[in-house]
Amino acid sequence: MRIMALDVGTKRIGVALSDPLKITAQGLETFQRTTLEKDIAGLWQLIDDHEVSQLVVGLPKNMNGSLGFKADEVQQFIADLTAERPIEVIWVDERLTTVSAERALLEADVSRAKRKKVVDKMAAVIILQSYLDRL
Repeated sequence: MRIMALDVGTKRIGVALSDPLKITAQGLETFQRTTLEKDIAGLWQLIDDHEVSQLVVGLPKNMNGSLGFKADEVQQFIADLTAERPIEVIWVDERLTTVSAERALLEADVSRAKRKKVVDKMAAVIILQSYLDRL
């Protein structure tokens, strides 16, 4: 069984997946959001295809540690995702993960157009790897 990480945004969801031994995180895809029903169906398809037993979800906190409206949106999305099919959800503070992903892509000299396509997936990798490192 694997662990999947989600970096949930309003337009895209970055998805990362652990290896079977739960040591390393790899970017899986950047999922374009459409409708709630399609988003949920698409994520459950990925969860089933990759035999995922846990979801690690980035929780967007404010810099002072409080939860704002973005955190509420992510929590509601995950509540909708898990409403009919339960799966263990682990919340991880995602402050600055997108900034870290952007910085890594800039250092790798990735073009702006390509960065936009993969930054959410890279943020999910950072979220998942930080969780795996703590296990």
